[in-house]
Amino acid sequence: MIQANNISLAFGGRTLYKEVNLKFTKGNCYGIIGANGAGKSTFLKILTGELEPNTGDIFITPGERMSVLQQNQNAFDTETVLDTVLLGHKRLMDIQKEKDALYMKDPFTEEDGIRAGELETEFAELGGWEAESEAKNLLQGLGVKEDLYYTLMADVDPKVKVKILLAQALFGNPDILVLDEPTNNLDFKTAVWLENFLLDFENTVIIVSHNRHFLNKVCTHICDVDFGQINMFIGNYDFWYQSSQLIARQLKDQNKKAEQRAKELKEFIARFSANASKSKQATSRKRELERLTIEDIKPSSRKYPYIDFRFEQEIGKEILKVTNLTKKGMFKNLSFNVEKGQKIAFFAQNSQVITTLFNIITGKEQADSGYINIGKTISISYLPQNNNEYFDNCKLSIVDWLRQFSKDQNETFIRSWLGRMLFTGEENMKPVNVLSGGERVRCMFAKMMLQGANVILMDEPTNHLDLESITSLNTGMQNFRGPLLFTSHDQEIIETVANRIIDIRDENTIIDRQMTYQEYVDSQK
Repeated sequence: MIQANNISLAFGGRTLYKEVNLKFTKGNCYGIIGANGAGKSTFLKILTGELEPNTGDIFITPGERMSVLQQNQNAFDTETVLDTVLLGHKRLMDIQKEKDALYMKDPFTEEDGIRAGELETEFAELGGWEAESEAKNLLQGLGVKEDLYYTLMADVDPKVKVKILLAQALFGNPDILVLDEPTNNLDFKTAVWLENFLLDFENTVIIVSHNRHFLNKVCTHICDVDFGQINMFIGNYDFWYQSSQLIARQLKDQNKKAEQRAKELKEFIARFSANASKSKQATSRKRELERLTIEDIKPSSRKYPYIDFRFEQEIGKEILKVTNLTKKGMFKNLSFNVEKGQKIAFFAQNSQVITTLFNIITGKEQADSGYINIGKTISISYLPQNNNEYFDNCKLSIVDWLRQFSKDQNETFIRSWLGRMLFTGEENMKPVNVLSGGERVRCMFAKMMLQGANVILMDEPTNHLDLESITSLNTGMQNFRGPLLFTSHDQEIIETVANRIIDIRDENTIIDRQMTYQEYVDSQK
């Protein structure tokens, strides 16, 4: 068990948390969520002892071992890959070193023999004889090739280093496992392996992640960092989000009878309980949900942008046709026809392939050969992955920037659209060249909604966004009635939006399937 007692922290007059009290217990997985800058990773640093709070303390059950996913990729550059994983259990490695030193002694005294016996006992109790085998199994599960095991970390590709450091954190069955964005840079197969590992993990897990699919899969509790507090809720991310939204709507409807409100909530809890899978973590969550009372559910004070892409001009028969499109080093003779109702997720080993394709479709780049036909009734709105051209050299205020893309120039009208994206009051007068990455993307969403195009292209739309914006974007993409072409690393969006998959495996290999992402994954097994 790990417990936060009366934790308070302030930086430069800004209070991140005030008198936070939380208990994290064995058998549960806790997802820490919050807006960008709310202090999620900072709270993990307090839990791990890397940062001292202004007030309060952290209590860990005596004898329990904590393991943390290292963020410094170069910290173990002088170690081999296998030794880096083994160093995840420092006490085990210290015993091994002391043992080796003792057995090298000459003469080997009686006292040395007694000490060696004590060390051997502890070494065995900690699983020392199985340690190397366990480390190799973890590396294999995470997709690290065997020929790298004795390579120095300094010579390993950064993307592989992430997996090795993750294996280090998981090694040795820690009592408390702390992971900050563990799925970053993981491919789909490795992310699924990690999900399954954590679902079977019987100790305490505390995670910060923006990956909603991952939070939904593994979490039994959600800890919401908001307005100087950290509130803990039973259930995964979807349960937290939907239950808080439900009760917020009920509170707005003051005329609704208490009995009816209670009935809705009970049905909601029962539905989520029934959907829990058979994994150990999910079974634990199911038991917690069954014991949950209506009074335990509270509305969230978090705000979500309103993302709703609508168009006025109806779509004709001809939409978008790509014929024998070739770009050297990217794709060759690429052909596809977009039809009504299609939401196409694009995949490629090299993300630049999709960016190049979308740039060609929107006229920002030229193909080497082939052609594109766009129907007469079609208007296209594009969210590029790199939006610097819209902001870097622009000193316009947010209001004046958005005004450029609106037929109605009235300031109240413009501000109403910005309000949907959570820009209010004096904030609307900020120059756009100083906006954060997430603020820029929300400005682009406002622009796209104002333009009302009937075909949308999106290149990694969740980059820089917090969970609230990603959730709202997901809903907006699902509700859009026109064709949608997109690429994303957000698995939840891919699974809930796409009904067609185009996978550009290499320059000559292109797979095009009219099916959901899960159906596509199953078909490739």
